[in-house]
Amino acid sequence: MTEEIIIAGFGGQGVLSMGMVLCYAGMIENKEVSWMPSYGPEMRGGTANCITIISDSKISSPIISKFDTVVALNQPSVDKFEDAVKPGGILIYDSTNVINPPTRTDIELYGIEGTKEAADMKNTKVLNMIMLGAFLQKKPIIELSNIIEGLKQVLPERYHHLLPLNEAAIKKGMELIEAVTVN
Repeated sequence: MTEEIIIAGFGGQGVLSMGMVLCYAGMIENKEVSWMPSYGPEMRGGTANCITIISDSKISSPIISKFDTVVALNQPSVDKFEDAVKPGGILIYDSTNVINPPTRTDIELYGIEGTKEAADMKNTKVLNMIMLGAFLQKKPIIELSNIIEGLKQVLPERYHHLLPLNEAAIKKGMELIEAVTVN
């Protein structure tokens, strides 16, 4: 099993953290991992993405241009990475922030109202965990318990009181994607 993912959005949406959580959880499961962040100098509000690879075998290169999965948290990310999904792959996007949804017919498309659900949970910072849950529901490459352990590694200890909220957000994402009809 090798899963090649790109997660993209605005800086401050937790894009890099989402990829990092996947990698830490993959390491807990003794998988090979690669995490390659990319972000502009603007930080919050600028564009950010990370290429994350989880594999049962050695990873030959962290630099790839086609992905099994794209998780896009905003319109510019959908526009930039829709064509980078391998045929038969999936694109999960935050439909709250995407005005022009993707149109490819050779991939599975899932629009999740992640930002709206995060606001309903009273913490917009859990958008990334909602989207992570949606991804894990479609591609269960890592056990949920290990995702939570990975989150403990990534989240500074002063925020560990938010672990239950983050776990609830992951589970909400898993529920949301099950209600979405594949486009």
